[in-house]
Amino acid sequence: MIRDIDRMHLNRCIELAQAALETGDEPFGSVLVSADGEILMEDHNHVAGGDHTQHPEFALARWAAQHMTTEERQRATVYTSGEHCPMCAAAHGWAGLGRIVYASSSEQLSRWLGELGVAPGRVRSLPIQDVIRDTPVDGPVPELADRVRELHRRFHDQNR
Repeated sequence: MIRDIDRMHLNRCIELAQAALETGDEPFGSVLVSADGEILMEDHNHVAGGDHTQHPEFALARWAAQHMTTEERQRATVYTSGEHCPMCAAAHGWAGLGRIVYASSSEQLSRWLGELGVAPGRVRSLPIQDVIRDTPVDGPVPELADRVRELHRRFHDQNR
């Protein structure tokens, strides 16, 4: 179930995705929030330099593994503008992080990119639950997904 606090953090993820777009990067943004509501870390995509492992969700999982206890990680929430890719979902699972909340799904992104004439990437798109188990997942959020779609449209229009 998506609550107002979830929408607040997802809006921040979309702001981070916008920041990524403004630096010429793919528009993805993520926020790691502790069980008591403290924003612990936030990041956006950094793949424009050619390293396609520089996803924000992966960076948050790595940070959490280094700076949080097992219990703190289990109780934390990762918010993200787009559903985790398989690499990021695996990192999330290996780090033992808790709930994931996303604004737009991988299925939506695949459909949007197809409509824009963008060829599928090398890595298959999978739902988070097909990669990790026992992780609460909420999303997409329709009223926010349209904003994410527009960021992706702008990115691909700029890079044609």
